[in-house]
Amino acid sequence: MRFLPVPDVLDHLMGEWRVTRTVRDLADGSEGGFAGTTLFSPLPAPDEGGLLHRESGVFTWRGTARPAERTLRFLPGEPPGTARVEFADGRFFHGLDLRSGRHTADHPCAADRYDGEFEVYDADRWRTRWRVGGPAKDLLLITDYVRVRVGAGGRRVTGCPAPSTSPEPPGT
Repeated sequence: MRFLPVPDVLDHLMGEWRVTRTVRDLADGSEGGFAGTTLFSPLPAPDEGGLLHRESGVFTWRGTARPAERTLRFLPGEPPGTARVEFADGRFFHGLDLRSGRHTADHPCAADRYDGEFEVYDADRWRTRWRVGGPAKDLLLITDYVRVRVGAGGRRVTGCPAPSTSPEPPGT
């Protein structure tokens, strides 16, 4: 699989993305999912140059659907072209360097550990995989992002889903 190098992650992410996420509990086989959108918009001063990530949609788990949302901050990283990802309250989450089109990250959270992989397929499609392990968690979260564009007459149009030749096709 070839990945698209991204010279500047913040420029690449700017805009609206359709999001589909599969969540699997590897301990008991339960599976759920999230469907919604993520909007990357400019952060207000004093964090100019960064992006506010607002995700909203519906999370379904064990047959129950409920509204879900989260907010992250993507700030310019070092070296240039990379990002520092923070939770809404400013706590560090992980770095993000997509200059090769692919990145791995980790995040310790109390007794749990989040190991992430990021892959960019083209200008309009990318994917994250988070493996979450700990004393009470054994999860796999796979999220596909497809850029939303405004077409003729203001109609919103999305690209194709992630390529089926990737190691984990969407919806599996």
